[in-house]
Amino acid sequence: MNALVPLPVLLPLCVTGLKLAIGPRLHRLQRFISIAVLGAVLVLSVVLMVAADRHGPLSVHLGDFAPPVGITLVADRLAGLMLTVSSAVTLLVLVYSLGQGMADRDDQAPVGVFHPAYLILVAGVSCTFLAGDLVNLYVGFEIMLVASFVLLTIGGTATRIRAGSTYVIISLFSSVLFLIAIAMTYAVAGTVNLAQLSLRLQEVPLGVRTLLEAMLLTVFAIKAAVFPLAAWLPDSYPTAPAPVTAVFAGLLTKVGVYSMLRTQTLLFPGHRLGDLLMLAALASMVVGILGAVAQTDLKRVLSFTLISHIGYMVFGIALAGHGSISGAIVYVAHHITVQTTLFLVAGLIERRDGTTELTRLGGLAKAAPLLAVLFFVPAMNLAGIPPLSGFIGKLGLMRAGIDAGGGWAWALVAGSAATSLLTLYVMAKVWNLAFWRDAPPGAEEEGVVLESAEDDEPGDDEDDEDDREEERASGPGRGTGRGRDAGAGADAGAGTEGGLPVPAGAVVSEGFLGQSITTTKRLPWPMTAATGAAVALGLSYTVLGGPLTTFTQAAATELLARTPYIEAVLGR
Repeated sequence: MNALVPLPVLLPLCVTGLKLAIGPRLHRLQRFISIAVLGAVLVLSVVLMVAADRHGPLSVHLGDFAPPVGITLVADRLAGLMLTVSSAVTLLVLVYSLGQGMADRDDQAPVGVFHPAYLILVAGVSCTFLAGDLVNLYVGFEIMLVASFVLLTIGGTATRIRAGSTYVIISLFSSVLFLIAIAMTYAVAGTVNLAQLSLRLQEVPLGVRTLLEAMLLTVFAIKAAVFPLAAWLPDSYPTAPAPVTAVFAGLLTKVGVYSMLRTQTLLFPGHRLGDLLMLAALASMVVGILGAVAQTDLKRVLSFTLISHIGYMVFGIALAGHGSISGAIVYVAHHITVQTTLFLVAGLIERRDGTTELTRLGGLAKAAPLLAVLFFVPAMNLAGIPPLSGFIGKLGLMRAGIDAGGGWAWALVAGSAATSLLTLYVMAKVWNLAFWRDAPPGAEEEGVVLESAEDDEPGDDEDDEDDREEERASGPGRGTGRGRDAGAGADAGAGTEGGLPVPAGAVVSEGFLGQSITTTKRLPWPMTAATGAAVALGLSYTVLGGPLTTFTQAAATELLARTPYIEAVLGR
């Protein structure tokens, strides 16, 4: 069973090499390979999670080199759960991206660029979850950084390059700081293996140990977008294509949270920086949700709620008790899924109406009831409405805070309750503006149907040309669609669709490569199906709330005991 541990990292990397060798050809085969490998990673993740739950942590020393020389990968309950949730989410996002790529009639970008970078990103995430030493944790982060820069800037538009540059600068700064922390750790302990460090750091002077803890926390706080180190996130994520934004917002920040959870429990038990973490958690919750209240663009609203709800996870880590750690693990799994789902829904809205600006949306509950349901369920889940999984996680954290007592703990309980209510207010605001109210004056009554891959049939080209001639003859506001407003009409008139002129007044959005594409009222079915599956995955945490809570409690016990992890790696 231990031999399976490296496969979630190796499979995507090996397949990436195969796909690059094939190149942008054999599109159906390329899509099948991508889905198959992520499906295999999901199956492997479930197997590792079950095995870790039944038999304890699994470890493997690559090349059979024992620590501290060799590369150690470890799969315990926490790593298994994170692998399973992340694999399921990345698979759904891949299906969503396939639907968007086919609808954009863009085979080159998804297959030739997006898929290899995406598989490398998945390998980096898996490497981070399984890393048994600080160096390979760093390697996992760097693999994600390389892939994420490609994904953020795909298409090379000015907006994406600018946002991607900010992201890379911040990430490189945190990487340099991480390297310095690793070097200092090796200098004082003579190893970077986590199991060995958990023993040796207890003999290091308290001041040095606190400095190392502070440096590692700073690195992971930047990765996790913990306030005040989160200013980069709202401007970086919303500019990317919808699948990229979804997987980044839902997953990548949780890698930083996972690293904080792993190092704080294994390397720094009884840490001295608990009060500082509580302050950061409270500030993240309050500042993030107040930022969301002030936004009028759905993607930016979701970006600020992301920052806010990272505070809940830091809350659990800061308390460092059994109940709080269990609650934090539940909330991480819940938030990965729900936040990803909401960004996928935002992509569907943008696909349909050409914008995520709430002041320009309306009437979607009547015009697109399925889309309304796909938004409403995860929105209420994020707000923590009983009995959804968001409520389960928040309840566990707040109970842990009450049991811990003390001024900071009570402040966090109050902040958690206020943040939850404000999250409900924000989600209700989005619902009222985009879905419940009537469409604002000038809004498009009928969509301009996108010529998607599945719509093309032999002989359709002449019909499409006739439609375009009729559209040009009828002028803006007639034919197949109406202009949203003067600004939208001007933008659309200058755009192109598959190299052909876009009719004046048509609403346009951005495809994978940032090209102008015409919106469509009939959403591509793979995008809708993947979003629906993500909603169902979030609901499954509610249905399986009992087993999930039992599992996370066992994971918390294992993390706080530390002994099972150490024995699995060092054989003691």
